Amino acid sequence: MKHRTLGMSGLRVSAVGLGCMGMSHGYGDAADKDEMKELLSLAVDMGYSFFDTAEVYGTADNPHDNEYLLGEALAPYRDKIVIATKFGLKFDNPSSDGPHPLIADSSPSAIRKAVEGSLKRLKTDHIDLYYQHRIDPEVEPETVADTMASLIKEGKILHWGISETTEEYLRRAHSVCRVTAVQNRYSMMARWHEALFPVLEELGVGLVAFSPLANGFLSGCYSSGDFFDPHNDYRAYMPQFTLDGYEKNHDLLNFIGDLSEEKHATFSQIALAWMLCKKPWIVPIPGTRKLFRLKENICAVDIELTKEEVDMIDKTLDTVGMSDVFGGSKVMKGEAAIK
Repeated sequence: MKHRTLGMSGLRVSAVGLGCMGMSHGYGDAADKDEMKELLSLAVDMGYSFFDTAEVYGTADNPHDNEYLLGEALAPYRDKIVIATKFGLKFDNPSSDGPHPLIADSSPSAIRKAVEGSLKRLKTDHIDLYYQHRIDPEVEPETVADTMASLIKEGKILHWGISETTEEYLRRAHSVCRVTAVQNRYSMMARWHEALFPVLEELGVGLVAFSPLANGFLSGCYSSGDFFDPHNDYRAYMPQFTLDGYEKNHDLLNFIGDLSEEKHATFSQIALAWMLCKKPWIVPIPGTRKLFRLKENICAVDIELTKEEVDMIDKTLDTVGMSDVFGGSKVMKGEAAIK
């Protein structure tokens, strides 16, 4: 596995990381724990060294399921890997169907409570990369960054980042405590954060791309006949997986298919290689429950696209028809959101 450094932080990670949310949350029933432990062990053997989770990746019965899973599975490899987790969110109604509304809380007291819980569940004395999961409109970025600086000084976290940030929020937070990485939704179908790229380069901040395959859609393995349980599978609510979505994305998938034939690669590998070849500080974190997908995704680092090819892909993505793509669960404000 090739490695990359996130921005100017010195945090070295595998060029493709593993997003672990789907093992426990958002994609149907939680996967079998023993199977996932074996998969995570195989991922380490394969060269993955960057594993992403969050305190809210779980079920109504086990809200922190994913952190517990990673803590148990990755403990034998702790000195070889980078674990990223997140704070600052809870679900408004975790038993309801669909993408549950989220309540943000990044108050210093909430952060300190969250970090202690994550450390315990992950079976570690430090978190390598600790993200603010979403911006809390009730808490100033300087306050969050000051708390991060204290946690770094105490050795409880080594680096911190922000997910789904704005330029202003990033600059204000970064001025207090250096931000290592921004984790944003980014794929061929979700490119709105490219406007932030010059700021990331200026500040020396890396980009960790979540949902780099548009929640799996860009793998090209789905069809309009697929069923997703609306109770616990977010794909049942995603526009790219509707009948209209499949129709609107026909030309996009054909374009990716042509590239995959030309490069002797899979759809997923083309979608990942495209972003890997755009910037040396972009690290995608596709998720999977399947061994063959782990192998497939890791091989994307070996596909080389020239600048001219990347520019051609970008121009095509600017003009080819495509559907909307899932933009994430709604974030609500603090206590005012609680019914």
